[in-house]
Amino acid sequence: MRLQYFSHSDAPSEFKLAPIEGRLLIGGQIYKDGFDRKTVRTPCWFEGTSEGQAAPILGTTPNVNQQWFAKAVNASSNAWAKGTGVWPSARMEDRILAVTNFRNKMVTKRNEVAKMLMWEIAKPWTEAQAEFDRTITYIDDTIEAAKQLDREGSRIQFAGGMMAQVRRAPLGVTLVIGPFNYPLNETFTTLIPALIVGNVAVVKAPRFGQLFWDYLLEAFQECFPPGVVNIVNGLGRSIIAPSIQSGEIDALALIGSSAVANTIKQQHPRPNSFRGILGLDAKNPAIVLPEVDLELAATECAKGALSFNGQRCTALKMIFVHKSRSKQFTNILLEKVARLKAGLPWEQGVSITPLPDPKKPSELRALMDEALSLGAKLCNPETGGKTFGTLMLPAVLDQVPLSAKLANVEQFGPIIPITEFESDDELENYMMASPFGMQASLFGDDANHLGKLIDFLSNQVCRINLNSQCQRGPDVFPFTGRKASAEGTLSVTDALRCFSIRSMVAAKQDTEGKRVFRAVLESEESKFLSTHIVL
Repeated sequence: MRLQYFSHSDAPSEFKLAPIEGRLLIGGQIYKDGFDRKTVRTPCWFEGTSEGQAAPILGTTPNVNQQWFAKAVNASSNAWAKGTGVWPSARMEDRILAVTNFRNKMVTKRNEVAKMLMWEIAKPWTEAQAEFDRTITYIDDTIEAAKQLDREGSRIQFAGGMMAQVRRAPLGVTLVIGPFNYPLNETFTTLIPALIVGNVAVVKAPRFGQLFWDYLLEAFQECFPPGVVNIVNGLGRSIIAPSIQSGEIDALALIGSSAVANTIKQQHPRPNSFRGILGLDAKNPAIVLPEVDLELAATECAKGALSFNGQRCTALKMIFVHKSRSKQFTNILLEKVARLKAGLPWEQGVSITPLPDPKKPSELRALMDEALSLGAKLCNPETGGKTFGTLMLPAVLDQVPLSAKLANVEQFGPIIPITEFESDDELENYMMASPFGMQASLFGDDANHLGKLIDFLSNQVCRINLNSQCQRGPDVFPFTGRKASAEGTLSVTDALRCFSIRSMVAAKQDTEGKRVFRAVLESEESKFLSTHIVL
């Protein structure tokens, strides 16, 4: 495979973007300077042979210090005002109106945001557009779910001689940290529900996927009260700790690694009241049983392991194949992998693109080398693991021993490890020993065999996919995990519940209790105790 050096000027004209000088949004103000900056280069290039070549520059992004981050947290705290701020005190319909206005302004930036996603993280153009569109759909669905939640909360309940109204109340200041692989969609799947139920937020952009936020700052500024949404960029491990230790942050919404989540949570002075809504590491296995459609299994495994270069928490990261079908399966899988097109993200039909992290290819190579030293076999040596800049061609390894790191850690890249099994006991021992528990894929056609494994896996993972790859959607389904893979549940409805707490007003059903209860309702003075609903 021959790949040539590419510069930004060589890109098709419809994909070119002017360089951006990224800004911050803090306390309702947009800041252009007063902080350090970091140069952002695109991974969308292939290293050439000329001296001094470097990846094209997309612009610069703020690289704030602790003081700037603390300023954002303080602005958020002021907007929260210990629960008395304008936003947490507002009716649900007012918050929904603000989110709807933001959504409509956001839609006008679709082209710019999708292009920058493509440039910043080398996401194929069609997938970058799909990520934007899915985010809009998620906002729409969350709005409808919030209306339903509000309708349910407006009802008066009667039990045990008491009458009560139970509603959802916000948690407080929420730190939102999204992942680099879906920096728009995954961040918004926590930010939007957190806002709708009345929380205020500080968004810390991921290492890769920062510049596109600049296109949305004015929309946030215009649609939300000052301090309700604050957006900052910086090195998390250098800036977050003091604000966590101060106790000013009430909830953590993080899609990332369990190591980062644990570090942050352990620094809070009140861990019992520090709510975590977390989507973390995973080592999702595919299990290919003897009774199986090999063509279907191989097709789903190739897509499941290599979509967006395997950089998904829901990617298939370990494949177990019954010994009786192993050779056939691997041969078909190799054919599927060989057909995948590698290249730049705007190329039609491209599947494998450069990795955003320049250090990632060497990390993946180390995992491969260690597995090979322990007896694994590289099945596609002509191309597997070859790198061009940060583009790494998919590597398929079989006979991977379960003692290898590749069998136990999340590779988050284009490596497919395969191992054989003969008895279900081998699968069960592996799953029970694993610190992860997000999803699994089962490929087979024997209902009795599938039924037994489903019963076992239901207490090991939170989603079992039958004859299909692991995935998050549809967003109405719960998205969570066991063990170190998650905390809380993310979906359209579940997320609204995770970012809120049930609070109620109750009175005795005697004459006086009913009178006072109804008097408050009729006065319409309370926004909480109210039968008013969002239409």
